[in-house]
Amino acid sequence: MAGAQFSAETSGGGAFVRQPNRFTGRVTPHSTSPEGGGPDEQGRWPLEAGRYRLVWCRACPWAHRARIVRSLLGLDEVISLGTVDPIRDERGWRFALDPDGFDPVLGIGFLSDAYLATDPDYTGRVTVPALVDTLTGRIVTNDYPQLTLDLSTEWRRFHAPDAPDLYPVELRPEMDALMAEIHRDVNNGVYRCGFATSQEAYDEAFTALFARLDALGERLAGRRYLMGDAITEADVRLFTTLVRFDVAYHGHFKCNRQKLTEMPVLWAYARDLFQTPGFGETVDFDHIKRHYYATHDMINPTRIVPLGPDLSGWTTPHGRG
Repeated sequence: MAGAQFSAETSGGGAFVRQPNRFTGRVTPHSTSPEGGGPDEQGRWPLEAGRYRLVWCRACPWAHRARIVRSLLGLDEVISLGTVDPIRDERGWRFALDPDGFDPVLGIGFLSDAYLATDPDYTGRVTVPALVDTLTGRIVTNDYPQLTLDLSTEWRRFHAPDAPDLYPVELRPEMDALMAEIHRDVNNGVYRCGFATSQEAYDEAFTALFARLDALGERLAGRRYLMGDAITEADVRLFTTLVRFDVAYHGHFKCNRQKLTEMPVLWAYARDLFQTPGFGETVDFDHIKRHYYATHDMINPTRIVPLGPDLSGWTTPHGRG
């Protein structure tokens, strides 16, 4: 479709329809494969410390989730981390931040190299996060919602002794429903605003986004976190969108009814999380701004990256808890 940032993911009505996740393998203690083996007949890879590499981009909210959860659970020494450059061109995500432009563990210059090593016929968009098997160079999964849940459940034997339970069994039915709403209207909703190519599709996404943010603000007015008094996966998922809201989505994606800083409850909640170990130190506002403003040339053809907004407020007292 003319004017679409991702034409293959744009409907006839001008709505952005995100592509499905291609690789859905899972690392689990229930795999029947031996140590060092590949996936079993059910696609389950063996659980091994030091074997898998999480490839992320500091700019990407979907990848940012995995980075935060990995840190909160104490898996930093168990799953290694590869970081791609925030500027993605027609060749996709590249390891330009590493010496000589190659990931030092995987030995590849582009994440697409691992995608094509796994599926030579892959033609979709290459996405982060991706969990890569360092023994074979194959993609285990790019299924970002399942990946973080698996870090909480399947990787439990490697968790730090004081790791939080981000996906409590008794809260899962309510959490799953809430996270589905947040995904549809907020996490993906900002993209549905930004990548819409018709006024109708944009209006619908904009209305749903701010209705959901209003509802979440009401929910958080009476509790510190989305599920009560402890951080869960739901908070991680909402945070990675909120932390990008004013620097990217408000202007670049036309999500401009209000800034986050103009929504008192959500702004205090986001600062509370930002100031929690495992959150704020994983945020890179420079990478976020350069990625959004310099890679979506259908939206921002000049590729000028704005100097604002003022970010000093993120470290001010939040008054929660």
